[in-house]
Amino acid sequence: MPTYAEAVATLTAPGGPFEVTTEEVDGVEMKVYASRLGSLRDVLAMAEGHGDATYIAHGDERISFADFKARADGIAAGLAARGVGHGDRVAVLAANSPEWALTFWATVSLGAVLVGLNGWWKTDEVLYGLEDSGSRVLVADAKRLGRISDVLAEGALPDLEAVFVTDAAPAEVGGGDRVHPFAELDAGPADAPTTPIAEGDPAVIFYTSGTTGRPKGAISTHRGMVANLQNTVMNTMAGAMADDAPPPLGAEDAGGQTVGLLTSPLFHVAGCHSNLVVSLLGGVRIVMPVGRFDPVEVLRLIEEERVKIWATVPTMVWRVCEHPDRHDFDTSSVRTMAFGGSPSAGELQRKVRETFPNVRSASNAYGLTESSSVATVLTGSDALERPESVGRPMPVVDVRIDDGAGGAAPPGTTGEVCLRGPIIMPGYWGKPEATAEAIRDGWLHTGDVGHLDEDGFLYITDRAKDMIIRGGENVYCVEIEERLVQHPDVADAAVIGVPHPSLGEEVKAVVQVASGASLTEDDVQRWVAEALAGFKVPTYVELRDERLPRNASGKLLKNLLRGSGDVSLAETL
Repeated sequence: MPTYAEAVATLTAPGGPFEVTTEEVDGVEMKVYASRLGSLRDVLAMAEGHGDATYIAHGDERISFADFKARADGIAAGLAARGVGHGDRVAVLAANSPEWALTFWATVSLGAVLVGLNGWWKTDEVLYGLEDSGSRVLVADAKRLGRISDVLAEGALPDLEAVFVTDAAPAEVGGGDRVHPFAELDAGPADAPTTPIAEGDPAVIFYTSGTTGRPKGAISTHRGMVANLQNTVMNTMAGAMADDAPPPLGAEDAGGQTVGLLTSPLFHVAGCHSNLVVSLLGGVRIVMPVGRFDPVEVLRLIEEERVKIWATVPTMVWRVCEHPDRHDFDTSSVRTMAFGGSPSAGELQRKVRETFPNVRSASNAYGLTESSSVATVLTGSDALERPESVGRPMPVVDVRIDDGAGGAAPPGTTGEVCLRGPIIMPGYWGKPEATAEAIRDGWLHTGDVGHLDEDGFLYITDRAKDMIIRGGENVYCVEIEERLVQHPDVADAAVIGVPHPSLGEEVKAVVQVASGASLTEDDVQRWVAEALAGFKVPTYVELRDERLPRNASGKLLKNLLRGSGDVSLAETL
C-alpha cells in the first residue's frame, strides 16, 4: 500500500480525481483543482442525493438531507421576498442549531453573504459587527438577541431591516417591531435560487480580532470554501489509501452512516467550512450538542450516536480525555480525531489513544479564518513521528517562510509563515489598508512564526506578538489593553498569555495603577467583562505601582513581562 504522501500524489496527478493544475486567480498564478464545483449552491444541491439519511441531530430533532434542502430553499425564497439579493449581508448571532445551518445554506445559495457573529460577544461588539458588515437581516437566538434588544428598540442600526428570533416569541425578547419569529422566513416549498454566482463572490464574513483595535471581517469566497471542501475530501481519501490507514470497520459498523460530532462554533471556519459544508457533501450525520460544551454530554453523545469522527480544538479534547468519568462511556466507535487551533503535543496524542481505543487517525491541522480553514494537515504515521508539526500543505496551498525581503527562506530557517492558494481570503471587509498589509503579491502574511523542515513539514514556533490562543479562540491583546486604559484608575496596561495545560494559554493583565488610586483584581475583571466577551477577560491580574517596561519609541517590552529577554528593566526606564 502507498504512504499518505504517495496517495496524495496519485489522487492529484493528471487524470486523477483531484488533478491539480495552475490558473491565474485575481492576477495571481496559483494551484487549483482542475475539476471543481462552481459555488456552494452546487454543494447544497447534492444534499438531495442523500435522501432520508439524517443530516443534523440536535437534541430530539432530526432533519434529513432531503428535508433540509427543501427547508433551505424555502428560507432562501423568504429572504428574497424581503429584498435580500446577491451580495447582501445576512448575519447570524446564535448558538449552534439547525436554524444557524439553514440560514447559512439559504444565504449562500441565494448569492448573499452570511455574516457569522461571535456568539460570545457583548453588546458593543455585536453592534459593531452588524454595522461594519452592513447586514440587512439578523437571525438570532433569544439569549444573544437579548444583548442588543434594548438598543434595537431605541432605533439603533437603522440599516438592519429585520431580525428573526429562532427560539422565542418576539414579545419575549423585545427589540421593537423589527423582530419576527424565524418561522416567518420559511416561505414553504420553493425552487432553488437561480441568481448567477461567481467563484470569487463573497460567501461568508467571519470576524477575527486584529492587533490594531476592532475585529476585521475576513471574507471567504465560494472558490475558497469549495477548495477547502475538496482539500478535506482528498485528505480523507488519501488517508484511507495509505499504508497506515485504519483497519476495516467491524461488522457492526460496516455500511452504516458516518457520524460526526460538531462541537466547534459555527461562527468559526472549523465549525462551518470544515464541518457543516464537508458533512453535507459527504452524507455525514452531524451531531450538535445542545447548550454549552460539557465533557460528560460529549461522551454520552459519542456512545449513543456511535460517533466516528470528532474534529475540534485541542482544548475540548483535553477536557474529555482528562475527565474522571471518561472510562464509564463506550467510545469505541470513534475512528478519527482531528485537532485544529494549536500544535497537538505528543502527550495529547497519547491521551487520545487512551480514551478512544479504536482511533487510527489522529490528525492536526493549521489554518486561519483568513485561509478559509485548513492550510496544512498532519495525519497518519506522520502524527506519531512529528507530533510537534502541523503537517504539510494541502495540494492547492503553497507555504513559504518569509526571508524578510519578500522571498522564501531555506528549510530550517525561522520566519513569518506565508500562505498562497484559492483558499486565501480576497481581503477584509471594507478595510483595504488592512488587506494590503496582510496580502502582498498574493501571499497571506499570517503573523505566525515558524519553519519548514527538509520534507516540507511546517512547525509553528511563535505567533503574532500580540495574540493569545485561548481554547482555540484568538485573543488580541491590544483590544483588551485599549479597554483597560479607559478605566480612570489605570495608568497603563499590558496583556500577555500565560501557559495553561488544557486551554493552551490564559489571559493575564499587568496593570499600572494610577497614582493615588485604589484598584482590585475584581475591579479590573469586571471592567473588561462589561465591554468584551468572557474569553477576553483576564484570568490573572497583576497590579503594580511602577511603570511598565517600554523602549525608547514607547513600545511595550512584553518579553520582560513574560520573564524572558536580554534587555534589563533598568534600561527601559
